[in-house]
Amino acid sequence: MSAKERKFDALLGIYYEDLYRFAYWLGKDEQMARDLVQEAYLRAWRAIDSLKDEKAAKSWIFTILRREFARQFEKKIPPINSLDDMVVDVEDKNHTQPDELMDINITRQAMMNLEPKYAEPLILQVIGGFSCDEIAEQLDISSSAVMTQLFRARKQLTAHLSRESKIGNKA
Repeated sequence: MSAKERKFDALLGIYYEDLYRFAYWLGKDEQMARDLVQEAYLRAWRAIDSLKDEKAAKSWIFTILRREFARQFEKKIPPINSLDDMVVDVEDKNHTQPDELMDINITRQAMMNLEPKYAEPLILQVIGGFSCDEIAEQLDISSSAVMTQLFRARKQLTAHLSRESKIGNKA
């Protein structure tokens, strides 16, 4: 294994699952998500020597993926699919109780119903584990705008889930 391969694996190999989940959230299609991650890794491989700050590798690869999605979206409009069939982690699904799965699916659906302006920062924080500053950098907005969008996303999500809970209690 070359030094470049070792550097690439050490810096970026650990983010595959997070990248896939984010790509799936963006494109709502399994094949598109795999293609986006593959293309992001290919672009990152070609440009790995241009990465100046290794601590920024996670933000860098997520930014590459977001840009690749934008390029793909210009070429083709993805089909709209439900997240109900999405399996994020098979092990968790095998050990999760049916009522917990239902809660997870309701939460996912509620997140998908948020405006992209609010959903994207929330997904980056929840799935990607990014800080407000990192999200701001990726979305090219201020940190205070990110905090506002996260606050509003959580508020809308809470309101939606409260409505779902009231509906579920009546049934």
